[in-house]
Amino acid sequence: MDDSQSLNPDFYTLDIGGMTCASCVGRVEKSLSKIPGLEAATVNLATEQARVRLKSNSPATIADIISAIEKTGYQAKLSAAKGIASEKPPKSFWAADGLARVLIGFILSAPLFLPMLLMPFGIHWSLPPLWQLILATPVQFILGWRFYKAGFKSLMAGVGNMDLLVALGTSSAYGLSLYLMLAEGYTVHELYFEGAAVIICMVLLGKWLEARAKRQTSEAIRSLQKLWPEHAKVLDPTLTIDRNTALDQYRDLPLDQVLPKDHILVLPGERIPVDGVILIGNSHVDESLLTGESEALNKQIGSQVIGGSLNGEGVLMIEAQAIGVESVLSKIITLVEEAQTQKAPIQKLVDQVSAIFVPTVIVIALITGLANWIYLDSASLAILRAVSVLVIACPCALGLATPAAIMAGTGVAARFGILIKDPQVLEQAHRLDVVAFDKTGTLTIGHPRMLALIPLISSSTENEILATAAGMQLGSEHPLARALLDAAKERNISPIPSSDSKALTGIGITAKPNSGPWQSRRLCLQSIASLHEHSEYQSILARAQAHLDEGQTISILMDAETPNHPIALCAFGDELKPNAKRAIAALHRIHIHTVMLSGDNTAAATRVAHSIGIDEVFGQIMPGNKAEMIRQLQMRSGTEKRHWVAMVGDGINDAPALASADVGMAMSTGTDVAMQAAGITLMRGDPSLVANAIDISKKTWNKIQQNLFWAFAFNATGIPLAALGYLSPMLAGSAMALSSFCVLSNALLLKRWRPVH
Repeated sequence: MDDSQSLNPDFYTLDIGGMTCASCVGRVEKSLSKIPGLEAATVNLATEQARVRLKSNSPATIADIISAIEKTGYQAKLSAAKGIASEKPPKSFWAADGLARVLIGFILSAPLFLPMLLMPFGIHWSLPPLWQLILATPVQFILGWRFYKAGFKSLMAGVGNMDLLVALGTSSAYGLSLYLMLAEGYTVHELYFEGAAVIICMVLLGKWLEARAKRQTSEAIRSLQKLWPEHAKVLDPTLTIDRNTALDQYRDLPLDQVLPKDHILVLPGERIPVDGVILIGNSHVDESLLTGESEALNKQIGSQVIGGSLNGEGVLMIEAQAIGVESVLSKIITLVEEAQTQKAPIQKLVDQVSAIFVPTVIVIALITGLANWIYLDSASLAILRAVSVLVIACPCALGLATPAAIMAGTGVAARFGILIKDPQVLEQAHRLDVVAFDKTGTLTIGHPRMLALIPLISSSTENEILATAAGMQLGSEHPLARALLDAAKERNISPIPSSDSKALTGIGITAKPNSGPWQSRRLCLQSIASLHEHSEYQSILARAQAHLDEGQTISILMDAETPNHPIALCAFGDELKPNAKRAIAALHRIHIHTVMLSGDNTAAATRVAHSIGIDEVFGQIMPGNKAEMIRQLQMRSGTEKRHWVAMVGDGINDAPALASADVGMAMSTGTDVAMQAAGITLMRGDPSLVANAIDISKKTWNKIQQNLFWAFAFNATGIPLAALGYLSPMLAGSAMALSSFCVLSNALLLKRWRPVH
């Protein structure tokens, strides 16, 4: 079966083998750009992956994409499905870039370079030229064959890469030594076999260290993948389940055979295999690796559980709801993978530099060789200095600087419940000076209760009004709809079903009750803010004022077929989240102005905002206008500078504002639409994560800048030193390997980050 058939036919993620530097990335992207019907393509050196999106009418297939990559000298294959555990095995000891080749290379090279260490002590000894040739040749042409192969392919493709520089540099040193040995006899002592051999060994060592460090940067995804148990205990579906059922009739099935609605047994200490709801039992469940929640949560009958979380002391029976790629764990892995595969905008500059870097270095090396030959009248010294230039200028560090920092930063953020899915966030977050919050579900718990129902007409009772209003909300997931249905349930009132129901975006809902006093009449349950132009607005506002002063949310039930005819007023209250006040204080400590955007009456919104210390409140904001408010905050009149604004929300109506903000942050407790529109998802729905998200974004951005500075500074300093003869080829090779390792090590320091707010 063709693997591509199981994937989106217009989008592919591929694993790329053989890339060594930023020039390789440009080369693969160049080959992909020639595919007919290509819409977009991006290649990441750190993850060794390519993401390709074709136009809907593109004639290209996955086979064409793989063929285009392989023609440039790299290996390509479809990556495993997103969110499925597909951990790459560790590199084999004997692999092409494994430790064995490094050790063999240094064993063969040791007799060549160790005599140089004795020279400071007045001991001048070296192996006979023939033995130097015998030891250096397998290093040059067996261990170093990968550089010739990849360098030749890059040359045939009309581009250069690190392998080409290494092959040219070491071949020059090896060739010069062979020429001197043959031309001047086997008694000559000034040979440079050790330089060529050590360069190859140091590059191999650098690649091995680089592979280890890259593996550490992707540790976050591997740790998430390991949360999936391999099997699930699926109970016999014929069992009649109650508290006295003996839960020992189950089959141990592979996870991919579990289906929605299956009943799963989870014993104490086991990982929960799927997302679901508890049918029997209670326990404490550790979700720390998924949400960053430090304490185990008490789960009871009816509680939702997340696949991959760790069950505590209780025996649980859960009903499976989401499995595999539909599960929360899978979506987390997908978001982290996407963030680590995408490029930050600053990487575009690096790619442009890398595209001309290798050809430029070759020209500099040629000029160095010619200038030194003319000035020093020594072909051997001229060649050695040109070799040093070629070797030290390998652009490995440049290609790894940005993706390594992104992988480390997004990985550690995910451990603490902060999913950064858009690398552009990392370039914007350090500039933020304003954070705007939605109220309901963001600063409040999002589970309002109906606190009062006030009839505005004398012909109907509270129970009739509640039955009608609750019936209009049947099937709705809106928090206020649930509050009405819960209130009806508490009073043992059966909601009156309605028909022709329509949601009015940002206003409320309209429907026709099937029975009762308003049978077949068009009613509308809407926010008080949406009535600001209604003729009865002031009288309704006067009746609602006492509730608004308490910070409550008001909805009005209207008879849409009788103008100016309000039926009842419903007042709802919602508790603030425990950490809301602390979250605002944390933002103030880092000098960020806080704003609340609410659809509630301004007085009610102001009361809530002031209780937790928010600086500025905009009330009676219709959902469609929130995006415009974000734009106004960005370009606020009366200020000389442009403000950088983050929006924090959780609902469908927040999606436009999240997309309009410089940085959108969505609560995972909200809707999928909001999370798709945002660049950051806060897994615990905890507003205190906002300051932490800004902090890790700033630190990741700082690491990107540091890495790029050192990568550019290294080459800017190293190339002139090599050209002037202050760096031997061996030192140049060592410095080149060390530069990549230092860039990766600097990025890995992000793994030590811990939330501070």
